Amino acid sequence: MIFSNDVIMSRQEKSAAALEKAGVNVLVFSGEPVGTPGGLDQTYPFLPHPRHYWLSGFRRSGCVMAYAPGEGWTSFVRPVDEDEILWEGAPEAPKGIPIQQLGDWLAAHSGRKTVVTGSVPANCEFEISDDISEIIDDCRRPKDFEELALMRLAVEAAASGFARARSLVENPETAFAGLTERRIQIELEAEFLRNGAHGTGFDTIVAAGTHASVLHFSPGPREVKNGEMVMIDAGAQIHEYSCDVTRTIAAGGKFEPRCRAVYDIVLEAQKAAIAKAAPGVEWRDVHIAAATVIADGLKHIGIFHGTTDALVETGAVGMFLPHGTGHMLGLRVRDVGGKIKGRENNTYAGASIRVDMPLREGFVMTVEPGIYFVEPLLNHPERRARYDKFLNREELAKWMNVGGCRIEDDILINVAGHEVLTDGIPK
Repeated sequence: MIFSNDVIMSRQEKSAAALEKAGVNVLVFSGEPVGTPGGLDQTYPFLPHPRHYWLSGFRRSGCVMAYAPGEGWTSFVRPVDEDEILWEGAPEAPKGIPIQQLGDWLAAHSGRKTVVTGSVPANCEFEISDDISEIIDDCRRPKDFEELALMRLAVEAAASGFARARSLVENPETAFAGLTERRIQIELEAEFLRNGAHGTGFDTIVAAGTHASVLHFSPGPREVKNGEMVMIDAGAQIHEYSCDVTRTIAAGGKFEPRCRAVYDIVLEAQKAAIAKAAPGVEWRDVHIAAATVIADGLKHIGIFHGTTDALVETGAVGMFLPHGTGHMLGLRVRDVGGKIKGRENNTYAGASIRVDMPLREGFVMTVEPGIYFVEPLLNHPERRARYDKFLNREELAKWMNVGGCRIEDDILINVAGHEVLTDGIPK
């Protein structure tokens, strides 16, 4: 088992208490494998729905967690069959009642409404309930100690990968002798695996020079050039618990002056955002803290003019920081997130944020401000009409070849404020 029985029971008891007032039966489906197009019997690697995985502690397809008020959770599992034994060997079968008996459970609990969530089958007769999904997700937001242990192991694996990538990018003897984005990716991911990772939490991003203006750039054959930025965004994962780290590294060990100036602004923005994070603090205020430093920094280097408050309040800074400053992390790279009910506008300082709620102890968040010089974004007619009064276009033109810069760490919100889980990975 990935998690101890005590932890699984604690999760089930916590969620059962939260669901009690709803007064309904709940089915949480793990899901079924997805076939590859034209692949005959081939499927993508199976990923159970996070709600089922968190409740059950196992990652098997065709299973259901069933909840009834006053009774708690019952696990229905798909038994191991002969084909699995033949083709895959005998997998570890999780404890539970055979899934074939789910119908009997439903008949015995037919006096109450039944709703469903998770990876629900297309032909399911029951109502999908967003309210019930939110109740379970809210239980999942604070990470328990076994989840955090997996994430810390993922960070350790990632640290080795980033150390290898940095050694390649910063070394003048290798950085300009055919070192490509793709090779950096390969070397980094190999170190993840050598140091205990089961894989990556998402597709690795390696973007050199102007490629770094693309937020999720896929590494290719481009060779790095002296003095430019190489932005690497990657995360190791263990049992589907992922870290998420971005480092922007100077090719050859020394940034070209404009790259250095942009890097310094982003680093200060990240420091301000991290310093703001603590229990009870609105996540939007963490984002605004980063956006304020970026707006002020871009004023200092001559790209913006006007008051810093105006640049933030009008959203002008969003032309250079077009994404939120971070997201919730844990079980997969985008874990839960969400907003308080009734909050419809989740755009602050010109960017839409993925989390719009106060921080709580146990939340793990990424903090990843950036500055990007994106020509279509900066020259969009509507944005030009709205924001050109703040922009020095002549000065901006001198900075377009910088590309982009992002710096990202993972923080745990705790009673002291926060802990930077990825602090051991140099910036």
